Amino acid sequence: MASERWWQSAIFYQVYPRSFADSDGDGVGDLDGLANRLDYLKELGVDALWINPVTVSPMADHGYDVSDPRDIDPLFGGMAAFERLVEAAHARGIKVTMDVVPNHSSSQHPWFQAALAAGPGAEARDRYFFRDGRGPDGALPPNNWESVFGGPAWTRVIEPDGNLGQWYLHLFDTEQPDLNWDNPEIFDDFEKTLRFWLERGVDGFRIDVAHGMAKPVGLPDSPDVSEVLRHTDDDPRFNRPNVHAIHRDIRAVMNDYPDAVTIGEVWVHDNTQWARYVRADELHLGFNFRLTRTEFDAAEIRAAVQNSLDAAALENATPTWTLSNHDVGREVTRYGGGYVGLLRAKSMAMLMLALPGAIFVYNGEELGLPDVDLPDEVLQDPTWERSGRTERGRDRCRVPVPWSDDAPPFGFSTNPDTWLPMPPDWAELTVEKQLADPDSTLSFFRRMIELRRVRTELDGTQLDWLPASDDEVVFRRGGLVCALNAGKQPRKLPSGELILSSTPVPDGLLAPGAAAWLV
Repeated sequence: MASERWWQSAIFYQVYPRSFADSDGDGVGDLDGLANRLDYLKELGVDALWINPVTVSPMADHGYDVSDPRDIDPLFGGMAAFERLVEAAHARGIKVTMDVVPNHSSSQHPWFQAALAAGPGAEARDRYFFRDGRGPDGALPPNNWESVFGGPAWTRVIEPDGNLGQWYLHLFDTEQPDLNWDNPEIFDDFEKTLRFWLERGVDGFRIDVAHGMAKPVGLPDSPDVSEVLRHTDDDPRFNRPNVHAIHRDIRAVMNDYPDAVTIGEVWVHDNTQWARYVRADELHLGFNFRLTRTEFDAAEIRAAVQNSLDAAALENATPTWTLSNHDVGREVTRYGGGYVGLLRAKSMAMLMLALPGAIFVYNGEELGLPDVDLPDEVLQDPTWERSGRTERGRDRCRVPVPWSDDAPPFGFSTNPDTWLPMPPDWAELTVEKQLADPDSTLSFFRRMIELRRVRTELDGTQLDWLPASDDEVVFRRGGLVCALNAGKQPRKLPSGELILSSTPVPDGLLAPGAAAWLV
């Protein structure tokens, strides 16, 4: 399709920079470490990077608490390292998109520090949500909202006179106060941030909590008690109608950079509501997370795919597909763990890569990494403490990537004390071992991505479901047929020439948990 934009069929590779590659031996991944591994990513076949936050931050939520959105944190190598990375990636034909965090700032941001110092009623407090408490002496929070990470969404401050005073809103950690987007200063500053990075060669942004930002007038109580790390479409904390005016303003800025892309983190379930975020004057792409919430069940998989296609079609938008990310447990573990979980994960990757649209692969997915059962004492996700240690959080899927050698830190760092410990049994999962094995998960991913790129059968956006049993998923896209067996018995392959399968197909029978591509 001659008019297709680069991002409409791109494979984005999500880099959680703390966990990708450490160049300076401090046990934490950084941007020079990423730059040093770009040839690996080029050979893998990715088109673009999505880099989780690397701007200046106290790291209360690993970079999603931003104190300076227009500079790179020294932990990751500073601005010079970022400039080296962008230049090196572009030299290899790889685009660079970065995370931006418009819903909230760090409590260490100069704006918030000024608000604390200014006291009640000051203009500086209007950039955030400072409110008087309820009850005697204002001792109760202004409403019943809870933090996504657990516990109240409000924290009371000590005023300049030394007394307890107002409360401020934080939908996430205490150190992530929500910004008040009704204040025009917020958008003006965010526009400066967008242009700052676009002028430095960034190819787009993943917008964190893109369905947040706007808050309802009066901040009314929520009718339901919210779950940790979950919310519904009618939750007053999120998905308010006036968020779309913010996205239209953002798009007006992006239109000055016509080759750049915005990708919204949109945790919205209803198709009609979700599609509003990808209208022609709002986001270019919106994450649809249905596959990350789908069991390895044929009916669920079919429904998730069709639903995602239908949602994007409402606004003639490009569908997006992802199986995991830094917030969602890894699919090998989700699908059962061990050999079965890995086979199913490879098969779901085949299904995803056969679909039309933009693909997002999370670092380590191509190695078949599982979640890691970490000991309590090393957990760092703020969800762990804020939930009263009832939710273990997301550290399990953020353990550093193993590159080489037979013992931790597996070439990730020269420092064995990595920011999260690496399990010794990952020795067989290293990039080094898998590159040398033509039957490895990594070799399989490289073949799969190459076929997606070169086979003309995968052109076009039309997808047609083919007749199949209740425990199979079979569809045709262009000239390619994808078949997945989610049942317990082998199934006969559809007719056609087999070009790839997630496990051998003896006698034309597709094993339980396996998938195949045919032309």
